[in-house]
Amino acid sequence: MISLLQQTAPAAVENTDPVTITESADAANQAAAAAEAGGLPQLDPTIFGNLIFWLVVALGVTYWALSRIALPRIGGVLADRQGAITGDLMAAEEFKQKAKEAEAAYDKALADARAEAQKIVAANRAEIQAELDQAIAHADAEIAARAAESEKRIADIRASALDDARSVARDVTEELVRVFGSGADRNLVDQAVDRHLGGTVQ
Repeated sequence: MISLLQQTAPAAVENTDPVTITESADAANQAAAAAEAGGLPQLDPTIFGNLIFWLVVALGVTYWALSRIALPRIGGVLADRQGAITGDLMAAEEFKQKAKEAEAAYDKALADARAEAQKIVAANRAEIQAELDQAIAHADAEIAARAAESEKRIADIRASALDDARSVARDVTEELVRVFGSGADRNLVDQAVDRHLGGTVQ
């Protein structure tokens, strides 16, 4: 390959200007040196300066792109997400507070309803007890009236029965005295009957 380059170099020199010839000769020499070295061109110490320069340029461009374009956008997205998370947390806390207030209101309403129900039950119980007491008093009065009326009727029946018994006893006594053949004294018969019936009634 070196011989081929050496053969083509004079022909190229004849057809080009001196600067081009010099650059071509340098390139040919570098290619020949690389071909003779047989390694990677990146490991050639003669081009480390160029490699370091372009590395610094690439890193600078990358840093500029990241700092001016990518990182602000990422920061904006993170800030938006953090704001959304904070808003959601605040909304959740607000809903939690509202739920606690609703639960407290429900407990208060339930307690008030229970107290009102107890008042209503107590009032109804008192009303029912008053009606029951009134009904019992009315029943007791009616029973007492009927008992008095019954006692009066019993007394009347007893008196009537006593009169009937006295009359029958007089008649029987007078008839017995007459049958035994003696005259019956009305006063003596009445006294005997009254004495006998009075002792029986007592």
